[in-house]
Amino acid sequence: MAETTTPSEALAAQRGTKLTDALMSGDGRARQLAATAAAPLDGGQRVQVIDTLAQVLGGAYCHLPQKRAGYAIDPVQALQLLRRRCIEMTDSEFHIALTGLVAGLRDAHTRYVGPAPLHGRVATLGFLVEQHGSYTDPTFIVTNLAAGADIDERSFVPGVELEWWNGIPFGRAVDLYADRETGGRPDARRARALESLTFRALDYGPPPDEHRVDIGYRTRRGAARELRLPWRVVEPGTAATAVRPGSRASLRLGANLAAEAVRRTKKLMFAPDFWYADRTGAAVSSTSWLPTELHDTLAARTVATRRGEFAYLRIWSFDVDDDDAFVAEVARLVGQLPQRGLIVDLRGNPGGLVWAAERLPQLFTANQVTPTRFSLLASPLTRAMAASPFNRLELDPWAPSLEDAIATGELYSQPLPLTHPDWCNDVGRRYDGPVVAVVDPNTYSSGDLFAAGFVDNQVGPLVCVGEATGAGGANVWTGAQLRDALAGTSYGFPTLPAGIGFTLSVRRAIRSGAADGVPIEDLGVGGIPYAMTRRDLLDGNRDLLEFCANILASQRPPP
Repeated sequence: MAETTTPSEALAAQRGTKLTDALMSGDGRARQLAATAAAPLDGGQRVQVIDTLAQVLGGAYCHLPQKRAGYAIDPVQALQLLRRRCIEMTDSEFHIALTGLVAGLRDAHTRYVGPAPLHGRVATLGFLVEQHGSYTDPTFIVTNLAAGADIDERSFVPGVELEWWNGIPFGRAVDLYADRETGGRPDARRARALESLTFRALDYGPPPDEHRVDIGYRTRRGAARELRLPWRVVEPGTAATAVRPGSRASLRLGANLAAEAVRRTKKLMFAPDFWYADRTGAAVSSTSWLPTELHDTLAARTVATRRGEFAYLRIWSFDVDDDDAFVAEVARLVGQLPQRGLIVDLRGNPGGLVWAAERLPQLFTANQVTPTRFSLLASPLTRAMAASPFNRLELDPWAPSLEDAIATGELYSQPLPLTHPDWCNDVGRRYDGPVVAVVDPNTYSSGDLFAAGFVDNQVGPLVCVGEATGAGGANVWTGAQLRDALAGTSYGFPTLPAGIGFTLSVRRAIRSGAADGVPIEDLGVGGIPYAMTRRDLLDGNRDLLEFCANILASQRPPP
């Protein structure tokens, strides 16, 4: 895209085509998407994919013992059964079966990545739906519409209540989608299902079954209305500051990559000026937010409440390649805000660079910060991988305990930090006032790690929308990274056909401090419960900010 393109032109160029057009028309994108159906995998290729997944899940998947115990499933055995019948399946049946099998692990780190034509694309309906109220009695409303969205019905605006979805009562539709989603708790699965109703990352799942969606809603005046919307396909891209493929930081990721793609798509649809600035380096003017070059991941401003003015820091993501620059920028931003109390908001943060998340709590406390620790599954595969000279820099600290596990029978290696403890204390406190953090079930992976560090190091109270954080407790590698790490060992595997790949939880995270040894996977990090209100969703989180302000006002100033 040329740098002379205006934000509105950039948005128009990236809106994408209707999914029906993409699948049926003759344009370039349609031909790419259609190539998947035109060139199905042959029997040998399908067996290769299954055998590779069986090997890495059985030998490198760090949560395998926990998933077998917690969900009474055996993905390796399921793959062996699929191997026996995969040749008779259609290509779409094969990919859907693999997607469902891996999704059944309830682990957003571990995903099956389908054929290359869908990579980098997100299907969207162009609006956002959220819930308020209790988990048992929620209300679902539209909270945002994309500028220029293909919506003819003028009554379909933020604030309308959704009643049904393709003829299904809306709450029931959410529960049906939740059953297909990752997430170790029901509230986490519902949160991801609610998002996937209108945004779906096509790298990590099949396209929507329907070309268009029929929506029943009730207007603000109480009238019942119906609307039909087509799916569109967009390519949100990545920010210039994101983790670079091949950098050492790319091996230290903790992220829900599907949710990160959706986050970028929301930015494209609902904040195109900021999305355009990410692509071009252009400045973004704002009357309320402090200027920052890291606006893809950070936003900061002063918020007014009945208790007075407080500092507010929004951490959208930890997807940065330079943790030093990230920590320094947070320190700079909070230094310009009121020092009587800070709200750190990580709702919807899909994770990113582990180093960035684990180094941040030191800015808000005088306590010595201890990071989480990570371990590998003890197996012949991980022993061979750790012993390989190619991996010495990355895995050598875990090698001795992996060898000892042969005699001790331990399931895991010794847990060791990914972030050196000195790095978690090298900058020191930069905000003098009390701090409260806010999370939800879509706060995931490195977001979980920040929350764990915040609570376990007694930085301040943690407010949870829902039961806890999203419960992603691992360092995630791509299939290509694992293939490189196993090269030269007896467990090496070739590049998979048709651009097929996977992501895998490789190192398991456990907490420190008072929760020492407790896994994050499937449990998350809990805190003070809070239920979102209608005013929160439609009026800038007003009640949530008041709730946090009351907590901050009740705290004693830190020493």
